[in-house]
Amino acid sequence: MTDLDTFSALLAPEGQELLAALRDHDPADELATATRLRRDHPAPLVSAALGQARLRQRAAAKFGADAARMYFTPNGVEQSTRAPVADHRAARLAALGVRTLADLCCGIGGDALALARAGIRVLAVDRDPLACAAARANAAALGLADRIEVRCADVTETGTAGYDAVFVDPARRTGARGGRIFDPEAYAPPLSWAVGAARSAPYAALKIAPGVPHEALPEDAETEWISDGGDVKEAVVWFGTGRPGARRATLLPSGASLLGAGPPDPAPVGPVGGWLHEPDGAVIRAHLVAEVAEQVGGRLIDPTIAYVTADELVPTPYATAYAVTDVLPFNVKKLRALLREREVGVAVIKKRGSAVEPEELRRKLKLAGPHSCTVFLTRVAGAPAMLLGHPAGAAA
Repeated sequence: MTDLDTFSALLAPEGQELLAALRDHDPADELATATRLRRDHPAPLVSAALGQARLRQRAAAKFGADAARMYFTPNGVEQSTRAPVADHRAARLAALGVRTLADLCCGIGGDALALARAGIRVLAVDRDPLACAAARANAAALGLADRIEVRCADVTETGTAGYDAVFVDPARRTGARGGRIFDPEAYAPPLSWAVGAARSAPYAALKIAPGVPHEALPEDAETEWISDGGDVKEAVVWFGTGRPGARRATLLPSGASLLGAGPPDPAPVGPVGGWLHEPDGAVIRAHLVAEVAEQVGGRLIDPTIAYVTADELVPTPYATAYAVTDVLPFNVKKLRALLREREVGVAVIKKRGSAVEPEELRRKLKLAGPHSCTVFLTRVAGAPAMLLGHPAGAAA
């Protein structure tokens, strides 16, 4: 049986019975479970069902409760968009008036599902037959088959005329181990092709790696960096929003969105004040740290470091604030003595612009005591420094 044959068998009644029996499967009992199930079911089908159960459990972090009803491939779990991010993008497209969309490189259909739920009719295209089979099964499992057409084809040969929008999610991993691709022109298809496809439609969104160099971004598009729960997940190049060259940072789940137009302005630099703001990763990737500094009436502690300091606490959704208690030149012995004197047993160690490894430093500190502290290893005015403090609202 081919992978496609085995997948089709999972959709048949016997396969469905196995998947239902494995809904609450404990991976630690897999050998015993496989032995028991193979008494009544073909071994290849049992293996496929167990594999699908494992994938569903992995996918729960991205798709929540839907994962228990969905179908996945290993690459599909790894490369698919987290549901909150896909929902955010679908909502933006719907707000632009998009009603029909060509989803190119759809994979197992994670984005197509979000788009369909937002009221958009989707043509989902991928050249991988197994991914297409999973996308069809997912549309059916979630009751969206009437809004999603899945087509197995080469996206570079797929016509998109007549659609309101195009969404392209190029493959950014390669090889059996799925190594990341950092050169946008090594994506499959390349970013340049995706940009050309985007420009042929009234609206378009291209999903790319968040570490993309700014110089590789098209000047006639808006680029949005999205974080979810504090982790930067992706960048999206938007066409048709009317904001060429704009940079946006969007933070989920709050939905707070910071927009910067034109080239980034440098932020002022000055001495460390009573508060330190750590900008969200999406803000840093979007080169919007200066905008956050302006919001809080602050300045950078160093021209090359994305820490903003201020004399007063001005809350912002785009950065986490810490009260600063100490600003010292970096010195391990002095830090150890200070933390021991204050009976600090728990230290959250953060670094930016420092070569020191936090875990190695933690071992040297030999912490003990009932109190906690946040330690920033960084540079202040070009010199290695350590800042001590605690999150805003926490006891000193």
